[in-house]
Amino acid sequence: MKVKIDELNWKILQCIQNNARETFAEIGRKVGLTPPAVAERIKKMEDMGIIEGYKAKVSHARAGYQLRAIITLRAFMGKLKPFLETVKSFDEVINCYRITGNENIIMEVILKDQFHLEGFIDKLIQYGETRTHIILSNVISNAPIVKEG
Repeated sequence: MKVKIDELNWKILQCIQNNARETFAEIGRKVGLTPPAVAERIKKMEDMGIIEGYKAKVSHARAGYQLRAIITLRAFMGKLKPFLETVKSFDEVINCYRITGNENIIMEVILKDQFHLEGFIDKLIQYGETRTHIILSNVISNAPIVKEG
């Protein structure tokens, strides 16, 4: 379902994507609306499902996870559905996507060290062939969605 987002709502979305803790008054000053008008627009965008939620951004490294990796999985015949159920229980997986192409799954994982990685791969290999790519640094992360044009 396509929803039309007007110019003011795009400006509000830009503000809260950059800092979801910004007050309605601060956003209002930036976009030229009163705090109640900003609050009403945000509430409507939440109700329409444009804004899906808010969350804290946590440093994986400072939380004790020194490795981040992208792991792809090419599932063995008959193993994709069991994997799709099991992957939800893996604490290491912070993002998981079912994809097209030679692989079926791509996951972003966080791990304490290479021994943790080895053990995690050992859990995965019963479901299919894996490929692991260690993430060295972020080039773009959680970029805000902006209005086209």
